[in-house]
Amino acid sequence: MTSPAYATLLTAAPAEGVLVVTLNRPAAGNSLSTQMAEELLALWTSLATPGDVRVVVLTGAGDRFFCTGADLKERDGMTDAQWRAQHVLFETMRDALVALPIPVIAAVNGAAYGGGAEIALNCDFIYAADTARFALPEVKLGIMPGLGGVQNLSRAAGERRAREILLTGEPFTASQGLDWGVVNAVWNPAGLVTEAVDVAKKIAANAPLSVRNIRRVVRETAVLSGAEAVAVELAAYNELTPTDDRREGVAAWGEKRKAAWTGR
Repeated sequence: MTSPAYATLLTAAPAEGVLVVTLNRPAAGNSLSTQMAEELLALWTSLATPGDVRVVVLTGAGDRFFCTGADLKERDGMTDAQWRAQHVLFETMRDALVALPIPVIAAVNGAAYGGGAEIALNCDFIYAADTARFALPEVKLGIMPGLGGVQNLSRAAGERRAREILLTGEPFTASQGLDWGVVNAVWNPAGLVTEAVDVAKKIAANAPLSVRNIRRVVRETAVLSGAEAVAVELAAYNELTPTDDRREGVAAWGEKRKAAWTGR
């Protein structure tokens, strides 16, 4: 994949099927500006059609900030209409991220506050530097999370812990996030992206149709239970039966060779 030039993002392809995306506004805490939201939306849209990229690793520039949320300097003085219009853009960007057919791993290298924490929570899972801190401090600003933060945090950490975090607005460490189920692993900052890329490579080596269907089932069954959830999972399972990749996977296992996936 050849990525276009972005003013607020860096992209790199360190391994086959893996794209590293870096939020690149370090002087502004990698905060989410209108331009960054537009560029993220363009990037997620470009990845919506299955292609060479099978996994994305999302991180921040520098070692202090992942993303400190919406750019409050840009927002200061906005009219209500301008604020709402910008937030619609943020929502659209978030929806495009969630709807991607490929996994996105958040490699949280520093502060993930407000909308930055919400972006990380909207990814498939989170790896964090041991120096990273998270917060959803919107309650201190007269607003509240608006990019899925309430639901995603409640599902990850449990309702009571989420209430505490959301209602106090106080930050928590990467280690606390690990204990609470918000973070999957905590690593040394120097090796964070490398470790995340290594995991991404393992995912990229798997059958792409299987990865897509598993992710879709996890998302769709989050609000279902019992027979409904089982039916969604079984339907996705049955979709894979007539595929070339299913036949190739079984044949490769029997022949003790690496499978050659085609995504068909």
